[in-house]
Amino acid sequence: MQEYAERPPAVVLITGISGAGKSTVAQELAERLPRSVHVRGDLFRRMIVNGRAEMTPDPRQEALRQLHLRYLLAASTADAYREAGFTAVVQDIVIGPELGRFVSLVRSRPLIVVVLAPDARTVARRDLERPKDGYREWTVEQLDQGLREGTPRIGLWLDTSGQTSAQTVEEILDRAWDEGAVD
Repeated sequence: MQEYAERPPAVVLITGISGAGKSTVAQELAERLPRSVHVRGDLFRRMIVNGRAEMTPDPRQEALRQLHLRYLLAASTADAYREAGFTAVVQDIVIGPELGRFVSLVRSRPLIVVVLAPDARTVARRDLERPKDGYREWTVEQLDQGLREGTPRIGLWLDTSGQTSAQTVEEILDRAWDEGAVD
């Protein structure tokens, strides 16, 4: 942890499709930084008790409105922690044009974006190995295509197909503050 103590507090967005390793990597990254929090974007979705509209391949307007609210809450929470001197590691699925939108919601700088982009076969294997099911109405291929073809090339993109979570965190610590920072 000592060699990373000199880094200024930041907001770090860890994004990618379901099964890319976001939760594990975000938690391990936060654990490596001296003053840090792990902001789980999906928590804001799960807080809705009644009236939740789930995202689908053909989303209703209400689902998009709730997605934008979730991003606003995650960005605001990250900003508040950053203003208090913490590095806020935000983890959520923010792909397609929504990535640019999320970046515009975060006021804090530095803002570091890390896109975990393992290949679709690796994601499918990882999804089978974990207790939760990230794919209901979507397929791995649909989300992977949306990531690769519809997401702006913002921040540091990492093909983590052959990496452990510890190796991914090490690469993020080595590269992201320089290569992943956005204006």
